[in-house]
Amino acid sequence: MLTTLSTEDLVPADHPIRRIRAVVDAVLGELDAELSAMYATSGRPSVPPEQLLKATVLMALYSIRSERAFCERLNYDLLFKWFLGMRIDERAFDATTFSKNRQRLLDHEIADRFFAAVVVQARLRRYLSSEHFSVDGTLLEAWASHKSFKPKDGPTGPPPAGRNAEVSFHGERRTNDTHQSTTDPEARMARKSNATAAKLSYAGHLLMEHRNALIVDADLTEASGHAERDAALSMLGRQPRRARRRTVAADKAYDTAGFVADARDLGFTPHVAPNTTGRRSAIDGRTTRHAGHALSQRIRKRVEEPFGWMKTVAGGRKLRYRGRQRNRAWFLMAGGTYNILRIVALDAVT
Repeated sequence: MLTTLSTEDLVPADHPIRRIRAVVDAVLGELDAELSAMYATSGRPSVPPEQLLKATVLMALYSIRSERAFCERLNYDLLFKWFLGMRIDERAFDATTFSKNRQRLLDHEIADRFFAAVVVQARLRRYLSSEHFSVDGTLLEAWASHKSFKPKDGPTGPPPAGRNAEVSFHGERRTNDTHQSTTDPEARMARKSNATAAKLSYAGHLLMEHRNALIVDADLTEASGHAERDAALSMLGRQPRRARRRTVAADKAYDTAGFVADARDLGFTPHVAPNTTGRRSAIDGRTTRHAGHALSQRIRKRVEEPFGWMKTVAGGRKLRYRGRQRNRAWFLMAGGTYNILRIVALDAVT
């Protein structure tokens, strides 16, 4: 049966996904040279990298847990086909396409470039502040179980029978120095507080500006006691230098003499929450007496919004990949997708 109907005709003109695709297309247009250099000009046709990146955006927007589930839905969801620029009768690509092209995308740092291009779109619209920021970190559970956390120099005996054999850790001291996950060796055992259980995790970090609560930098590192402060200083150091001093707000975990001194060396006044529990704060009344400190602490709490969205809607509460590099690429893509949603919302009111 012949038909002139296309996916363009089926998506309502006022559907929010149209505004989202317009921003995504602008971002991918900035990456055209990098994406073109990834593939040869001859040989069999392949799935365009633009479609893989758009698919990653859709997976975050629609809470699709796996690439296989996305490809299954792509076969019958006409909105997805429209977003990827596919015909109605075009079959979805195989889920293994993601796996076969993932290393190529990682080698060319496409996730980093995608996130940076999204930030450029926000900057062109004057949505970003260049003077006031907040920084925070969170733990993201790795795709590895407690049973895979074994001694590094332990005996390598035969695997236990069954898929889920019982293992007892009672009385055994397990630390990151002596043990390592056999499923994801880069994951580290960490916990959010003394009242929570330790889990194999990675540490996600965000740098947020204060004008519209947009993410200006993101990173994912190994989880450790100093990962938050180290990552924060790295992200602050990547910001362009300015003559005027800027501010960076943070919670009590950043109230250390080292972080405060290093932030000031980078040209940032640290508006951290004073930690006076059994110790002296690294900042004093010369910082806290200003109204800007209280304002920074109030706006700082908005950094939890992108963290919450990435963990729930984007499905990052438990990471889906093994290894820091792959999970970091997902984290940057999810952060970029969150920024796109904020840009679209701001476009609608300006």
